[in-house]
Amino acid sequence: MAELEGLEFGKSDFVLLDEVTMEQFMDNLKLRFEKGRIYTFIGEVVVSVNPYKHLDIYGKEVIEDYRGRELYENPPHLFAVADAAYKAMKRRAKDTCIVISGESGAGKTEASKYIMQYIAAITNPNQRAEVESVKNVLLKSNCVLEAFGNAKTNRNDNSSRFGKYMDINFNFNGDPTGGHINNYLLEKSRVVQQQDGERNFHSFYQVLRGGSDELLKSLYLQRDPAEYAYTSQGASVTLASNNDSLCHKAVMAALKVIGFTTEEISSIYKILSTILHLGNLQFTSDGEHVVLVGEDTVKHISELTSTEPENTRKALLYRTVATGGGEVIEKGHNEQEASYGRDAFAKALYERLFAWIVGRINSVIEVKDYNPALHGKNTVIGVLDIYGFEIFDNNSFEQFCINYCNEKLQQLFIELILRQEQDEYQREGITWQHIEYFNNQIIVDLVEQPHKGIISILDEACLTAGKVTDTVCLDSMNKKLGQHPHYTSRKLCPGDKTMEFNRDFLFYSPGFLDKNKDPLFQDFKRLMYNSSDHVLKEMWPDGKMSITEVTKRPLTAATLFKNSIIALVDKLACKEPYYVRCIKPNEVKSPLLFDDGRCQHQVAYLGLLENVRVRRAGFAYRQPYARFLQRYKMTCEYTWPNHLMSTDQEAVEAIVNQHGFEDDVAYGHTKLFVRTPRTLFTLEQERAALIPILVLFLQKVWRGALARMRCRKIRAIYTIMAHYKCYKVKAHFWEVERRFANVRNMADYGKSVEWPTPPAALMQFHRITQWWARQLIKNIPPSDMAEVRAKVAALSALSGERVDWGYSRAWERDYLANVSFSLGYSFRTLTLHIFTLIRHIKYSQVLFSCSVRMLNWFNNTKDRALLITDKHIYRLEPKKHFKVQKRISLDTVVGVSVTSGSDQMVALHTASQDDILVHLQRGQLNPNQDRVGELVGSLTDHFTRSRISTMETVLLLSSSKGRM
Repeated sequence: MAELEGLEFGKSDFVLLDEVTMEQFMDNLKLRFEKGRIYTFIGEVVVSVNPYKHLDIYGKEVIEDYRGRELYENPPHLFAVADAAYKAMKRRAKDTCIVISGESGAGKTEASKYIMQYIAAITNPNQRAEVESVKNVLLKSNCVLEAFGNAKTNRNDNSSRFGKYMDINFNFNGDPTGGHINNYLLEKSRVVQQQDGERNFHSFYQVLRGGSDELLKSLYLQRDPAEYAYTSQGASVTLASNNDSLCHKAVMAALKVIGFTTEEISSIYKILSTILHLGNLQFTSDGEHVVLVGEDTVKHISELTSTEPENTRKALLYRTVATGGGEVIEKGHNEQEASYGRDAFAKALYERLFAWIVGRINSVIEVKDYNPALHGKNTVIGVLDIYGFEIFDNNSFEQFCINYCNEKLQQLFIELILRQEQDEYQREGITWQHIEYFNNQIIVDLVEQPHKGIISILDEACLTAGKVTDTVCLDSMNKKLGQHPHYTSRKLCPGDKTMEFNRDFLFYSPGFLDKNKDPLFQDFKRLMYNSSDHVLKEMWPDGKMSITEVTKRPLTAATLFKNSIIALVDKLACKEPYYVRCIKPNEVKSPLLFDDGRCQHQVAYLGLLENVRVRRAGFAYRQPYARFLQRYKMTCEYTWPNHLMSTDQEAVEAIVNQHGFEDDVAYGHTKLFVRTPRTLFTLEQERAALIPILVLFLQKVWRGALARMRCRKIRAIYTIMAHYKCYKVKAHFWEVERRFANVRNMADYGKSVEWPTPPAALMQFHRITQWWARQLIKNIPPSDMAEVRAKVAALSALSGERVDWGYSRAWERDYLANVSFSLGYSFRTLTLHIFTLIRHIKYSQVLFSCSVRMLNWFNNTKDRALLITDKHIYRLEPKKHFKVQKRISLDTVVGVSVTSGSDQMVALHTASQDDILVHLQRGQLNPNQDRVGELVGSLTDHFTRSRISTMETVLLLSSSKGRM
């Protein structure tokens, strides 16, 4: 970082000073201010000097320069600390906060706006509408809160007269999802009284000077602020940096963007005008009673607050009191009481209006429908913009509370940055030279210690019965705190003429008790609660209580403020803090003047010099070994992906040694301490270079896993498809079989049966097979059709039952008539005997004939001949001129049995159980010829055709009878 700015601009980090002295610190701060370098680092703390002029260092180009960069990679800037807080929140899912501190006029409010601007600019790169809406509301809320919570003071034209802490919620992507605003101690006394040269809150002047004529007429207002008692003092005060008219238009637009309804905006400005009218009310006495001067003003107030004029007049002039017996009486005010009640009512109206506006903004920006399991961890960046130290010539109760708040925040800074850091070095066993610093815990205890602190003494005085004055309270403090080294008053220090006897302490003026009690008559509360304006009624829920209802005494203003500040400090302490320390260079708001004494005083009470010493002698970064190892283990070959060393500390040492950072680190008991941010920056650079490689590797592995899962799914799909296709094919053929099962018994042999629609897988097969079948059948001569039918019949009977049944050869069927199969008999002799047999046998055709060998009961074999015609089965004796030994009617045959082997055994079963068992002879020329299939096919085809013929005859006879 030091290399990015020349030496002519001084040291951009106070840690780099040659010697850590106040003189060198101030010289460097002044040089940088004069050169236009208003930001300087102290490690991770940014010191900001108010330039009192516009600098062109906050544009889009500058935002891009700091987006995602490390803290010391660019010159010091608010954007650097904002980006560091954002990265810590996003990388480590850790809540962070940015604490902006300094005295009034040092530039805290502007710093908070630039930080909000930067966070809004670097988030939501995808331009999601809901995130953009949240960002717009967060940004526009600043405009509204400045109008109603800021005012012109002698030190600052836009001084925050309230404390603001804003939590911004982020999702796991780092985009804002909502937020919450806490406000602290609005300076409501400014509503009714301001110091010379100061103004009331901006909102009054904006509505008077920027409101339309119609709006002012409806509110019964005139445009000149001098016409109203509460704004007349600041009417002549001009602002160099703000234009009330333009600001009013901006506020109106912001209210609409945030989501305020037209009715709500109208109620807001009615309340502002009511307060202005209240300031103009005058009271006079007619001797016995107090009366109002100007009844028209009362009517205007009643109309603006939607209340009855009589009820409004009574609330201003009388106080309703309940006696101990439950009796209710009205007690009239004197002029002083009436004026006090009027001012208290005006202050309460404005305070509750401001609190309601903050609550209304919170209702819009709060995180809605958040589910950690669904949306991931919800992280937070807090931005604290709270009033700074104020020391005026006349310091009141508000200055006391404001300065107590700053002491509390300074104590947190000391606790986190100075004391805890040194305590951690001792706890971790790091060699360390203790640095002395002033711990302002003693100041904080002086204010808030129970029973002994100033707030406790004030509360005790407020609770004491009877009339207790500031003088009595001061005497009590002198007695209880007189020995305290940091408490003084004129009585304890008579020579100090800056304080008056019986009035001042610690430069604070009287009026504490009344402001601490913060009394407001219940009549005003009931009046507002009974208003018909529901917005106004919502601001006064305590007005519903009955007059006689006994309530617990409310806490005092100081105690309420103390409790809220303690809660704020606790909230900040549980986050990782980043600091912006603002310094006011002069009292005249000049961009050229650097008041050394004024700035040195601020540097001293902010503890910046001690901060430099601790940061310079200490370590800029520390992290538990496990977390450091988890983040940077990929930068070392010995620790990636998992180390094999005995402890995480040894693994961290391996990382440090590999990068050569041994001289820049120290090893504690549980943490690694890194002295300079440059070391961390180098590690981050290397990690950032390796992340894409690791991401690609993980993507490759994951894509491979996805591909394998997809492959398994595809394989499963194809397996299912294959089985389904097989099922569809089988189902198709089952349907074909069902449809054509009885075609042999049909007159047209199934010609009229419609083929079922085949599945897609069989569509082309059907077209091809049907065409091929037609082609085959068309080319078969009629003389061969008997053989084809026999083979088809044999196929249906023997398929799967017998391996070889002769389907691949031509079938002779009548082998006795073929000389090639005559078994040694001359063709002439065989033919003569066959024709002699034919003359005695009546038949149409020979179905099958061949030589056989018979086996009798005595296991003797004899050669015979088997002749099967369409009428009978004959067993012939070849040696006796083929004499018929046995004749069986073919109609008596009920079955045929064959074996599954290659033998030629055939059994013909008859109804009379006179079975014939023969062994078919294969002939001398073809000893391996199988004739079983030929015999079975011929018989099967004959019986099938015989049944069809019989059925046709029956159908024909039935048809003839029908015609007769």
